[in-house]
Amino acid sequence: MSKGKVWLVGAGPGDRGLLTVKGKEILMDAEVVVYDQLVGQGILQWIPEAAEAIDAGKRAGHHTMKQEDTNRLLLEKALEGKRVVRLKGGDPFLFGRGAEELVLLVANEIPYEIVPGITSALAVPGYSGIPVTHRDLTSSLHIIAGHRSKNRDSSLDFETLVKTDGTLVFLMGLGALTNICQGLMAAGMAHDMPAAVIQKGTTWQQKRVVATLETLEKDVAKAQIMTPAIIVVGKVCALAHEFAWFEHQPLAGMRILVTRPKTLNSTLSKKLMAKGADVLELPTIRIEPVNQAVSYRSIIEAKGPFAWIVFTSPSGVDVFFETMKNEKLDLRVLNGVRIAAMGPGTTRKIEERGIMVDYMPETYDGISLGQGVGLRCQTGDCVWVPRARFGNEEIVQAIKAYPGLKVYDMPTYDTTYEVPRIISPRREIEKGHIDYAVFTSKSTVKGFVEATAGLDYSQVKAICIGHQTNEAAEAYGMTTWVASEATIDSLVATIESLAVKGDREENNHGFN
Repeated sequence: MSKGKVWLVGAGPGDRGLLTVKGKEILMDAEVVVYDQLVGQGILQWIPEAAEAIDAGKRAGHHTMKQEDTNRLLLEKALEGKRVVRLKGGDPFLFGRGAEELVLLVANEIPYEIVPGITSALAVPGYSGIPVTHRDLTSSLHIIAGHRSKNRDSSLDFETLVKTDGTLVFLMGLGALTNICQGLMAAGMAHDMPAAVIQKGTTWQQKRVVATLETLEKDVAKAQIMTPAIIVVGKVCALAHEFAWFEHQPLAGMRILVTRPKTLNSTLSKKLMAKGADVLELPTIRIEPVNQAVSYRSIIEAKGPFAWIVFTSPSGVDVFFETMKNEKLDLRVLNGVRIAAMGPGTTRKIEERGIMVDYMPETYDGISLGQGVGLRCQTGDCVWVPRARFGNEEIVQAIKAYPGLKVYDMPTYDTTYEVPRIISPRREIEKGHIDYAVFTSKSTVKGFVEATAGLDYSQVKAICIGHQTNEAAEAYGMTTWVASEATIDSLVATIESLAVKGDREENNHGFN
């Protein structure tokens, strides 16, 4: 068996948008991923389903795996011929112990690459409005490990640090905050020197304390700052209030759980993240095409000509046209067929393929769609409805209510439920780490419940795309809000309104 290869990939400080393009590409192609606790959960969501995911721990004071064991693991997996990604918070070579992890690889002639990551020493101050250099204030930056190795002298040379007259950034130093502040002042640094501590920077839990060197410890204790946190000392810290931007975004500090299938969640997630929300994408349903006993070609030849094809969901559109492609069916066979779609999301999916939608109801539900199509048909017309195997029967019944119409009700995909394997949605909700969960169908509600068995659902604040989805969520005791329209934009607007007004000012029908 040929040797595999190891990539040491820096995952950045937490925000998944700060993972480099190269880092993401390599991660998506991994067969084994060994990750640290400081890697953002948004990045962990990108670990391929087929890849073996191994938690190496490495949070301060809590090591799931000893460093020596991690080193050996990388070697063992590479010797199995695997593509191994060592996913590390920040940058592998900046206090990331990346060099230690290379020793066994080099000794055994294992190919490897280093993929640098954005370090928290730069990104976290930037997300807090603190420029680490400034032409008028400082021209040097010094990055220091706040805690020392067991094999090294624990004391820092504070006199040398003070003489640099530059910005000082201490990583992993919260536990040594007293020693750092007192040491700098004892070495001659001004007691009123601006200083800051930033908790969990670039994430939804980011919190910043700006004070002076003399008062920083007291203010940090009052703010109950937690690890991981960085300490910044220097004149540039005084600019934080003027340059702060992260917390001014509409959804800053909010964490939203998105439950849509992987193929459909990107638009919603991007819109939420653009407003500052942290999005946890944990799809609880999977779309699986139904193995058809007969081909689309034979259906068209036997049943056609169809007057209408009616699509009830974006997933139905994807499955339909992917099957057409697999059967090498030219879209021109649909010439003359009119197209109906449930709502804007389904319409957009169809029109992305260069086909214009002829009818979309004003109310996005099965009855309205079926009635609208029925009104537009003539006696003898045949209507093709490719949809979920166990979808709601309302649309088919609504069309059949019009005499003389023929309906070909065709199951094209199944909705199956899945449980996220790395991140537990139940645990995140029970820890209070989710502000709202977004549901775009009854099946996403059902999938969520399947994935969170035993959860007290009264803890869940659910944003629902329509009344049927809302009823499904309410049935489990969730607190619910319904978007004013069954669109992604309306879902985002609902969350933004709640963020501004607060839950208490809206009841569960506040957006009907």
